[in-house]
Formats: sequence, structure tokens, C-alpha cells
Amino acid sequence: MPTPTDYLKKGALRVIEPAISFLARNRVSPNALTTIGTLLTVAAAVVYATGHIMTAGWIMSATAFFDVVDGEVARRTGRSTVFGAFYDSSLDRVADGALMAGLTVFYATSPVHHNIYMVVVCLVGIIGTFLVSYTRARAESLGIDAKVGVMQRPERIVLLSAPQALFGLFWNGWVLMSIIILLTVTAWITAVQRIAFVHRFTQHPDTKSIRIVNDPASPTPTSPTPPSKATGMPASRRAQS
Repeated sequence: MPTPTDYLKKGALRVIEPAISFLARNRVSPNALTTIGTLLTVAAAVVYATGHIMTAGWIMSATAFFDVVDGEVARRTGRSTVFGAFYDSSLDRVADGALMAGLTVFYATSPVHHNIYMVVVCLVGIIGTFLVSYTRARAESLGIDAKVGVMQRPERIVLLSAPQALFGLFWNGWVLMSIIILLTVTAWITAVQRIAFVHRFTQHPDTKSIRIVNDPASPTPTSPTPPSKATGMPASRRAQS
């Protein structure tokens, strides 16, 4: 069933279609677009750390453009590669960590909004965010597509951009604190959901096979078989977390 984020993404694609077509016609490198988007996200994290929350929110809104177009340009120019998916996913982790780190520094150093409890929440959120991506990557190495959970990366990007751009530190910062708490809690819920999903999946090995890489007991196949997700990153460039 399509999620609200899916509808939002479809609407955004229609709006930025001219830009995507322009980039594809000019053969702009998808990896370059991914890199620019990550650098902008790191810049937003630095701005978050300095306390300019509304400005950081607008910068994050701009990074959403690159988060969408790199995969679209890769597909339209026939440059959806395994390395591209790996590179994109790796830089996504850099971006996620930088954002939460920037917010951690903000709550640790702000003379007005200093809050040791929010520092702890941000640190727990960093662990939860990385656990969300790790659980799916580890499941894929076993041949299981664990794309489940209440909070995936598109939702996180929206919550870390639009509300901050519109409200900043409105209500004495309670809007920002509420969003960070929501992101932290849902990140851990998503991680637990994925662990539970893999646990249920592995309870029925007879009906759903899992490929074990480098299994010495496995017989040598008589005919070549196409590579599966278990042997590497998915063919699609955009590797969701």
C-alpha cells in the first residue's frame, strides 16, 4: 500500500522533472549529485550546531532535491551500478550521522537551549538511526528484504527539514525537541520491527530459502546463475535505509 511519502515523492518528481531531464541530457554524474547532496547535508548539520535552526531546515529542504535526482539521473542515463548503490548508501549514513551530531552539539553548547537530556536523546537517536540501516543491510546479506518499519529514510529527511524551515525554535524549541524525540523513538521501533521480521522469516527455512555465502558444503552449480541480493548491493542505485 502506498505511503504518504510515496505520494509526496511522486508529486515532487513531477515538479522537478525539467531539472531531472536537463541533468540526464547533459550526462551529469549521479555520484557527483550524491556527493553535492551529502556536502549540503553536512553544511546543514554545521548550521544546526550553531543554533540557526530555521536556516538549516531550508538547507535540508534543498538536499532533498539531490536525494531524489541522483537515482533518477542514474536510471535514465543507464548508470545504475552496484558501486553507485554502495556509494549512495554509504554517504546516506554520513549525512544521517552528521545531522544528529549537529543537533547534539546544539543542545550541548547553546546558552539558551542547553539541555543535557536532549543531548542523550540525540546520541540514542544516532545509534538507532545507524541500527535501522544496519539491520536491513545485514538482512539483505542473508537474502532477506527487510524494508519494513514505521520510519525509513525519506520520512526522516522530511521531518528534519520542513518543520525546522517553517518553525525553527518556535514554542521555545519544543517543536524541534518533539521531532527529535519522535525520530529517536521511531528509529528504535523500526530497528526492532526489522529484527522481528528477520526472526519470523528465518523460522521457516523450508519455504523461504536463505543463501549462505561461501558455504563449503554447497554443491558446485552446473550452470551459471544470476547474482542475487545476497552477494552485494541491490541493482537499483537508491538503497533505502
